[in-house]
Amino acid sequence: MNEEVSKKLELIRETLRDEVQGVRLRGTDWFAWATGGASSTVLLTAETGVAEVLVTTQDAWVLADEIEAQRLIDEELPANFKLHINPWADAAARESFVRDVIGGKKVISDRPISNLEKPLPPSLQSHKRVMMPSELERYRQIGQKASVAMTEVLKAAKPTWTEYQLAGAGAEALWAQGLHPALTLVAGERRLPLYRHATPTGEQIGRQAMLVFCARGYGLYANLTRFVCFGALSNEQAELHSHVREIEAVVLNLCQPGTTLDAIYHALAQVYEQHGFPNAILEHHQGGTTGYLAREIVANPTTSDTLAEGIAVAWNPSLRGAKVEDTFVILKDGKLENLTFDPNFPSVEVEGRLRPVPLYN
Repeated sequence: MNEEVSKKLELIRETLRDEVQGVRLRGTDWFAWATGGASSTVLLTAETGVAEVLVTTQDAWVLADEIEAQRLIDEELPANFKLHINPWADAAARESFVRDVIGGKKVISDRPISNLEKPLPPSLQSHKRVMMPSELERYRQIGQKASVAMTEVLKAAKPTWTEYQLAGAGAEALWAQGLHPALTLVAGERRLPLYRHATPTGEQIGRQAMLVFCARGYGLYANLTRFVCFGALSNEQAELHSHVREIEAVVLNLCQPGTTLDAIYHALAQVYEQHGFPNAILEHHQGGTTGYLAREIVANPTTSDTLAEGIAVAWNPSLRGAKVEDTFVILKDGKLENLTFDPNFPSVEVEGRLRPVPLYN
């Protein structure tokens, strides 16, 4: 039995009450969390997978159809779970099984879809967002693989590549590391100052480009942004990168247990204004907590959720033409560990942390 999964099943069962007999987890994020990093993903863009978890006071089941069952047994699932297999053409058989197991009582779910299902309690949401030591070890692996892939691609990039080519090379490098390329954004020289979420196009990247990864492994997301330049940046462009690194330092210094996300948002708004960019906070989301979603919670003026030891964060302060982003986890005493740091990528020290700078090719 997997000890991490056993502990998580205990946490799930703590939410069960007399009127609630089961917990049903449908999302790919919750499936990965509950199973200790197993994957129910087939279609990369789907929020729900090809299997789900059902937990009662006595048993823990994975519900899947006959297409998926053997692969899940052979390659994904820990021994903590029983498997219920329904014919792929008979989804009603699964629902009948659930009704029999639950005995007419209520279920709580991450995605409730009937009047017998209610949302998950905040306590279980909080448990999902705090990394256990075994989860953190997997997260370190994912972060390192994603950052190595990023460096490899940007060192190989050419100014004649199209944005599609750069994004494709990024996706290929992530797959080679065993990671899902959940997001690969690219902005070349022309589009970089225009769009924050620059989905790639057929344009050549030109003298500089931004590449963004949300890379998923074991259900966990490593989020990072890097730049490549062909020739020197102008003084104005270099200053923009310097500004975002200094702005980010304020955010990272605030990432302490007990700090609320809205406090960080308001601090960001203030520091943008101090740097002469009062509207920048309105032009793009600033990031927030991460883990089993690219962003578990995006910070805004009213997010009162509190940071704690074991929570991962990914902030992405940006200006028109510059951005900085890595995935960090809050350790004991409020120290931050950069999960996506690659010593082979150029960096400078900013308030005691090594932060990426554009790579010159």
